[in-house]
Amino acid sequence: MLTRRTFPLPALIPIAALACALVACNGQKPSEPPKPKTVAAEPVRTKEKAIAELMALPEVKAWSTQIEQTSHGKAHGAVIEDDTEPRMINGKPYWQFSFVENRSDRIHRRESFLVAQSGNEILIEDLHSDTTLTLPEWRREVHRVNVKSAQ
Repeated sequence: MLTRRTFPLPALIPIAALACALVACNGQKPSEPPKPKTVAAEPVRTKEKAIAELMALPEVKAWSTQIEQTSHGKAHGAVIEDDTEPRMINGKPYWQFSFVENRSDRIHRRESFLVAQSGNEILIEDLHSDTTLTLPEWRREVHRVNVKSAQ
């Protein structure tokens, strides 16, 4: 005499789910997970490139021209390195430079710049408030001062 064996319904659910999954896969290999996107490293900015970028700023060009003209060629504008060691700001290294008026008897600092060694950031030190400004912030400040002094 054969007895028929019955399985409780809760035990059949996982078996049925497995069978459905096998049929749905139809023998296909599982897809590979997507490869992580590689982020291109920001280009490193050399000191020479940083100086050239500062000298190319319209404000620095204007200062240089003004110094040359008002001194009749006896004084010159220059970008000099303040410190050979990079300054760390929020974990990022910056070259430290100043734009100066270079006269035969003295040097007058006009502005201090921090140029990121990687990326495109240029910060300006506000020596009065001991803070740094981004280039756009500084330009707004300089423009406001120029407008006030013209009035």
